[in-house]
Amino acid sequence: MDSLRNFLSKLEMEGNLKTVENASTEFEIAYYLRKFDGGPAVLFKPVKGFQNPVVGGILTSKGRVAASIEVSEKSLHQRILYALNNPTSPRIVDWMDEDRVISKPNLNQIPVLRHFEKDGGKYITAGIVVAKTPEGEENVSFHRMMVLDRRHLAIRIVPRHLFKICEEARKRGVLELPVAVAIGLHPSILLAAASPAPYNVSEFKVANTLSKNGVKLSLTRRYGIPVPTEAEIVLEGKILLSKLVDEGPFVDLTGTYDVRRKQPVLEIEEMNCRRGFIYQALLPSGSEHILLMGLPYEAMIYERVRSVVPNVHQVYLTPGGCGWLHARVSIEKQSEGDGKNAILAAFSAHPSLKHVIVVDSDIDVYSDREVEWALATRFQANRGLVVIEHARGSSLDPSSDQINLLTSKMGLDATASVKKPREKFERAKIPFKDR
Repeated sequence: MDSLRNFLSKLEMEGNLKTVENASTEFEIAYYLRKFDGGPAVLFKPVKGFQNPVVGGILTSKGRVAASIEVSEKSLHQRILYALNNPTSPRIVDWMDEDRVISKPNLNQIPVLRHFEKDGGKYITAGIVVAKTPEGEENVSFHRMMVLDRRHLAIRIVPRHLFKICEEARKRGVLELPVAVAIGLHPSILLAAASPAPYNVSEFKVANTLSKNGVKLSLTRRYGIPVPTEAEIVLEGKILLSKLVDEGPFVDLTGTYDVRRKQPVLEIEEMNCRRGFIYQALLPSGSEHILLMGLPYEAMIYERVRSVVPNVHQVYLTPGGCGWLHARVSIEKQSEGDGKNAILAAFSAHPSLKHVIVVDSDIDVYSDREVEWALATRFQANRGLVVIEHARGSSLDPSSDQINLLTSKMGLDATASVKKPREKFERAKIPFKDR
């Protein structure tokens, strides 16, 4: 059975788990997560003022994400697409009661972090929220949650699936939506929860395919909501749809502060924790945040572009674009217009996307130098520039119209013209191999 603890044991055996002692939840742990970002996962033990350890940075590279679901990095996009298109039901099993402690809610016992100086409060960032659709299927998604007191959180709900579930509940006159929050999870569940699975397709089923049937679920005591059996922490309660409070500021993917908004309150009724639980943290705007958000959408862009251009080589949501706003796509160009079709397909696959660069297959999209070289030698603005005004954008982009979520988008077709001899665009080679 897949669990966070099993994954941490693997990281430790590989030398990819670093321990920091006596750090504080007030900014200090966040500081070290940023300091070691891109390197080993970090286990904080002991933590000042708390009995339980904190871990973060477990998925700061694509290689580590791929290893967590036992595929090659080259096959990562294909595996995500396969799981989204072939979800499989996990087994429902009983809780191992002797391994868990069920108690009244007290969020002050959990080492929740304060990350940045202007944050509105302490935030749960690696928690997934499980709610049931009216049809009875569970929806699983990431939501930031700001601690208000011992048993209340402000939960940010963006206009996606959980938002739709809440709106449908309001229409039926239901103002208290039962949910569960699970924290401390295996990477396959985190990756699935971040994926754009269709509405009424359980992300747990996607995770089960990702992990090759490694997901087991158990039902919460009050509302019978399926949650991962091996979750370190399960919080069960209700979203109070009629009770709105100020949520934020909060640092999101861009590394800038998202605005303060009125958001619903999540009232916790019961805590179900593993003995000696490990609290899992996710640094906002860090590599792990960027990868979990971006990877599933790289796969979606790959699939959508492949529907209009037969041979797609690479898709990369860049770190400088926060793993969300900027994409690079390499294709095997067959005819004029393929580059622009690829740009439009990328925008349709990922509505939050702001800028897209399309290059030929001989360009490595992970290389800033090669992509810039393609722009310098193959791009002409009068025929390769695509500008789309007043399009739906991302609420995370501080330069956009964040009230109406409107932005201007730009695509750059930096592929070589098929009307000119190919050799005009080829990089010169030296025909010699080192002895």
